Amino acid sequence: MSAAQIADAERRDLADLFLRLGPDEPTLCGDWTTRDLLAHLVTRERRLDAALGIVVPPLAGWTQRVQDSVARGEFGELVATLRSGPPLWSPMALPPLRAVDVQEYFIHHEDVRRAQSGWSPRPPDEARDRALWRMVGLLGRLTYRSSPVAVTLRRPDGAEQSVRSGPRTVILTGEPGELLLHAAGRDECVVHPEGEPADVAAVMALDRGL
Repeated sequence: MSAAQIADAERRDLADLFLRLGPDEPTLCGDWTTRDLLAHLVTRERRLDAALGIVVPPLAGWTQRVQDSVARGEFGELVATLRSGPPLWSPMALPPLRAVDVQEYFIHHEDVRRAQSGWSPRPPDEARDRALWRMVGLLGRLTYRSSPVAVTLRRPDGAEQSVRSGPRTVILTGEPGELLLHAAGRDECVVHPEGEPADVAAVMALDRGL
């Protein structure tokens, strides 16, 4: 299964979940509701004039105004727009960025799932987890960069990636998707830390934002 196929599967499942829950449910994205998160995803792919503000702080105000405007659309129509994927003229339709969508849509799918009561991790999926494992190292090097100790990410099968060097080491063990969510700043994940208690506390308390 290619990265684009994995991303498309996450997109479809997220679209189904949006329709099942409706527009006013919580997410793990701060105070964003499901409508707000949906508008973010549509803006990212279809409003090139506003998408840069997602990663460029000086442009964030314009992005927020555009996103708020998108969010006022009819919810079902916005879900259909998301489900249809990026238009051919969008940079997000290019193959290298479609690979980035695996991370984007997996994380946001879980942002909705795990904001609801009674969530549990999805079962492992070999193709999806292989793609997520390739991404978690790069993300981890960014988000654990302020750690005072070394950080190593470990899968249950023993494979490891070192994402931060330091005087001592904290090992975080979990399935690739759980490690990716933790690296992305989510606390609603199943990750098992090992190390000196003070070091573990420091790593778990990090601001893991980009």
